[in-house]
Amino acid sequence: MMTDSLNVAVIGAGTSGLLAARELLREKHRVTVFEKSNQLGGTWVYEPQVEAGDVLHLDPNRSVVHSSLYSSLRANLPRPLMGFSDYSFEDKSYGDSRTFPGHDEVLKFLQDFAIEFGVIKVIRFKSEVVRVESTDGVFVVEWKTMKVGTVAEVFDAVVVCNGHHTEPQVADDVPGIKDWSRKQAHSHNYRVPDPYQDQVVVVIGNGPSALDISQEIATVAKEVHLSSRSSNVKVSRLDGYQNMWQHSKMDHVYEDGKVVFQDGDSIEVDFILHCTGYKFHFPFLKITNIVHVDDDHVGSLYKHVFPPQLARRLAFVGLTYNQGVLFRMFELQSKWVALVFSGKILLPPEDDMLADVHKQYREMEENGIPKHHTHSLDFKFEYVNWLAAQVGWGIEDRLKEISRNILDTFILCPNNFREAFQL
Repeated sequence: MMTDSLNVAVIGAGTSGLLAARELLREKHRVTVFEKSNQLGGTWVYEPQVEAGDVLHLDPNRSVVHSSLYSSLRANLPRPLMGFSDYSFEDKSYGDSRTFPGHDEVLKFLQDFAIEFGVIKVIRFKSEVVRVESTDGVFVVEWKTMKVGTVAEVFDAVVVCNGHHTEPQVADDVPGIKDWSRKQAHSHNYRVPDPYQDQVVVVIGNGPSALDISQEIATVAKEVHLSSRSSNVKVSRLDGYQNMWQHSKMDHVYEDGKVVFQDGDSIEVDFILHCTGYKFHFPFLKITNIVHVDDDHVGSLYKHVFPPQLARRLAFVGLTYNQGVLFRMFELQSKWVALVFSGKILLPPEDDMLADVHKQYREMEENGIPKHHTHSLDFKFEYVNWLAAQVGWGIEDRLKEISRNILDTFILCPNNFREAFQL
């Protein structure tokens, strides 16, 4: 079969970008990966420095630190779920053989992957993409470096893989929080617990990072109070901790430092830490008439990957989340994109893809699913199975079972799920 060989720009050299580049190279496409930092790894690169000045990172002109890793961070997924179909993580160790390895271990694995499959050779480091625009059937990609300034190049296709852990989402809907006079920050700016010494801290959030960080802060803080959005949470001390309490959502924040929770409890607080996730952010995309972000919903995308109007030439890899087989899912998305770009897989007509997207949105609305959960898979496998069918390749039942087990373990033992989990 004759296939197209395209000149493809991949934006980002994190997990998704490396996988996309590997699959595109396998399909004999000409690939350039643009990475604005000086090394690959994306979210797995630890940077000790934090963003100065704008503590909640709301200024679009701020000096951005890409990394959101804290020093002690460990993977939320066990090692078997973090490998690829032909490049296992289970049989590799770089000094940290734990089932849930630290961030250094994951980064070294990704570095070896990039070397093994030749991806490292097509990465342009310290090259930040500042504009992507579609014109006359091609894409103009404008990028800049400290050495050469700004350069514009023409590509046949673009794959966006710039990650989802840099632009903070803050709990700005709490009455009074914008006018609060004391300290607050987002977990994007958390590295070590030292700044919280002897402080009374409220941590907003109930995900794995919120629990990790709150427990670490509790080793130095006077008190730590976890605030969850769940309405049925009752105030209680956390098992095993003398200075940690669980609360429901914050009801009001007062300028004098008082915080009132919906459970009726109130405390005087020194520091509010937002562990409230991140926003999708594509400041370089100049096609907002086709792709735009609204309340963490990237629309309109066919199967979370292709904008129907530009489907044969523009794709997104890595938007979907809340799925235990995350790394394999990104690999499947990458395979699908590479095969579509080659012409080996034909997408439905534009109108059919748009109809499929609108059907998804309508079903979400009918089921009461908020817009900001558009790309959440809720740890279900329908989408992953659909992708696998497209590319003629599946995910082992063992990995799906491990994924279910880790979710069950987290629900039962959220404060120590890594220790409680058994392969």
